[in-house]
Amino acid sequence: MKLASDQAAGDGTKRLRIFILDDHEVVRRGLQDLLEGEGFEIVGQTGSAREATKLIPALHPDVAVLDVRLPDGTGIEVCRDVRSIDPSLRCLILTSYDDERSLRSAVLAGAVGYVLKQISGNDLVAALRRAAAGETLFDPGIESRVVEGMTKPGAVDPRMEDLSPQEQRILGLIGQGLTNKQISEEMFLAEKTVKNYVSSVLAKLGFERRTQAAVYVAKQGADGADPGHLHEH
Repeated sequence: MKLASDQAAGDGTKRLRIFILDDHEVVRRGLQDLLEGEGFEIVGQTGSAREATKLIPALHPDVAVLDVRLPDGTGIEVCRDVRSIDPSLRCLILTSYDDERSLRSAVLAGAVGYVLKQISGNDLVAALRRAAAGETLFDPGIESRVVEGMTKPGAVDPRMEDLSPQEQRILGLIGQGLTNKQISEEMFLAEKTVKNYVSSVLAKLGFERRTQAAVYVAKQGADGADPGHLHEH
């Protein structure tokens, strides 16, 4: 991980402050060289999702550039986690993978855009300037389509796709009001293991408390979505 001191551009204007999260050092260095050459300031960089989650709220960059796939998590999870701490943070997802699920997850996490690494340097620089200025970089209408897809009767919340079958079952049992101890007995798991599963489920769904998860499960059934897979024993 590398930090930079606060600087100003030669003409006295404030330089846009950027944080870079990518597990490839060569990519981080390439981005740093490109952006510093365009007058940006790199305030920090790392290849760890866990470290980025701690650093970004503290450094408060104008834009955090986040890779999706990391050894210890995803950039989308980092986006959701840091924005839960400070909703004013602006995160741009920069990835090699063009898939619909990640795009939907990026929208739901509150990212300002989802950009492929094949983007040209000039276009990336322009995208970062727009993001720092408060613009959204998603195609017009995509955010509303994602939200509409979540609220249609019978629609499957795309966040559910991030849960493993075991986590979905845990969520269903939370919805039934079971405690960690009761869930551990139901699933023949150690209570500590259940606690870890519950923490993972809450994080992936963007909840802070298990009561929110219980309400969510109930609402899924009330809205007409098929919650059957959440209530298996």
